[in-house]
Amino acid sequence: MYVPGPFASPEKQASKNLHNFFNYIAVKIVSAQLESYNPEAYKDLREFLDTHSLNDGDEFCASLMRQSSRHKSLALRILEVRSAYCKHDFEWDNLKRLTCKMVDDSNTKLMREYVLETSDVKEKETGK
Repeated sequence: MYVPGPFASPEKQASKNLHNFFNYIAVKIVSAQLESYNPEAYKDLREFLDTHSLNDGDEFCASLMRQSSRHKSLALRILEVRSAYCKHDFEWDNLKRLTCKMVDDSNTKLMREYVLETSDVKEKETGK
């Protein structure tokens, strides 16, 4: 289906959002791993997270790499985990199924609410 506009395709936009989401997931995974076996690195990552946004995954990792050599190791681990998660762990088929179900359920709900708001069904039910 043709989507008009000067912007990137919807798939390209979604892939950028997923890319940043995978970075967010990788940070959560690495953080959880560090919490149990390397409290010092965990603290470094938590402090970095307090001052740097995860909205842009590449910008976050680039800044982390340039912070210090210890931080560079954390960034490299995050890059490794986000790639592995994307390639081996993310359930792509489940994403499509859940998204389609969410769209269908939402459409049904919105249409039902509109019909109830604009018809006399509500008035007949309440006796008005």
